Amino acid sequence: MTFPFERLEVWQRAVDLAVVVYRSTASFPAEERFGLTSQLRRAAVSISANIAEGNSKTSGKDAIRFFSRSPSAH
Repeated sequence: MTFPFERLEVWQRAVDLAVVVYRSTASFPAEERFGLTSQLRRAAVSISANIAEGNSKTSGKDAIRFFSRSPSAH
């Protein structure tokens, strides 16, 4: 099953970014696992999650609210 947001190039690129962040942070020191590594990974995943959530909203106002939460919008 394919969701409509999965066809969006911006969502696909956000997922690609998350993969890059996960691979890059895998080599971070163990003492950063619960600090910087975790924070970077959560931020990277939240981009595609907010795009997906915003795409499912029926009103433009709700969608804009979720899109603006994406870390890439800041």
